Amino acid sequence: MKRTLLVIAVLVLLVGAAASVAFRHWLAEPLTTGAAPVEIEIPRGQPLRATARELAKRGWLDHPRLLVAYARLTGADGRVRAGEYRIQPGTTPAELLQQFASGAVLQHSLTIVEGWNFRDLRRALEREGRLEQTLRGREDAEVMRLLGEPGQHPEGLFFPDTYLFDKGTGDLEILRQARTRMKSELAAAWNDRADDLPIATPYEALILASIVEKETALAEERARIGGVFVERLRLGMRLQTDPTVIYGIGPKFDGNLRRSDLERDGPYNTYVRAGLPPTPIALPGAGALRAAVQPDERGELYFVATGLGDGSHKFSKTHGEHERAVAEYLGRLRHQNRGR
Repeated sequence: MKRTLLVIAVLVLLVGAAASVAFRHWLAEPLTTGAAPVEIEIPRGQPLRATARELAKRGWLDHPRLLVAYARLTGADGRVRAGEYRIQPGTTPAELLQQFASGAVLQHSLTIVEGWNFRDLRRALEREGRLEQTLRGREDAEVMRLLGEPGQHPEGLFFPDTYLFDKGTGDLEILRQARTRMKSELAAAWNDRADDLPIATPYEALILASIVEKETALAEERARIGGVFVERLRLGMRLQTDPTVIYGIGPKFDGNLRRSDLERDGPYNTYVRAGLPPTPIALPGAGALRAAVQPDERGELYFVATGLGDGSHKFSKTHGEHERAVAEYLGRLRHQNRGR
């Protein structure tokens, strides 16, 4: 009898050892996902066993119950995070579980473009189907209230950059990140401002930066254009900048800025009213913010496009020089039109 019990005990130990070896081998054996990366989404609230069954259904994982058992053994089952995951070729069950438990979810990106207005930004958020849409149909004032800034005009307050997010992130969260960045970037620019600027507050700097952003796409010109506007503000001259008028027209603008538009009074018509408009007109990037507070002042009061096709401008100190530059631009434009 004792001998029989001994034999049974030995057999149990051998079977257990073999099972342990087989289990460790299975944990280290790559999934059968193929040669290319594959993706899977774990919905919020879905238990690991359902995810394991889905992996088995796709043919990537055999013995899904072993994955669940291993997760319970290691305590990883309670740490699995919802989201999208990209599984690389050669990933083992042990590595996959670690990926799920560490929350290494697939990241998506949304780029907020320099020079966009708030309307453009909201359209981009609505087009991004991987964001949770919570703001569609809400007025801008309601959006700002949800951001904790009731009564604040939204234009220009969000920093243009590329923002990463997990699928299912709320659209308001992207705005919150962009708002925080703009506060930081604007504060840094304002702290480094030049002395004796004719702008009194960071918000005025933001307004001026937004105009600079809309006037040129050339990085090397921004500070110089900032210098023109600063010189005009010092002298009490009207800024006379088309982008502010276009912003004031709003969605009705058809691409053709008419003389009647320049003569029509309104808070954003800098041909009629002196000083800065009441709010920013676009989202300025870091370069435009620096140009507004560290302008390149050369005594220049005018600029006009060169018409060379590179987005550059001709700068002038006197009205006579400016008129000659405008005539040169118009002549170049007529020549180009005849050549078409």
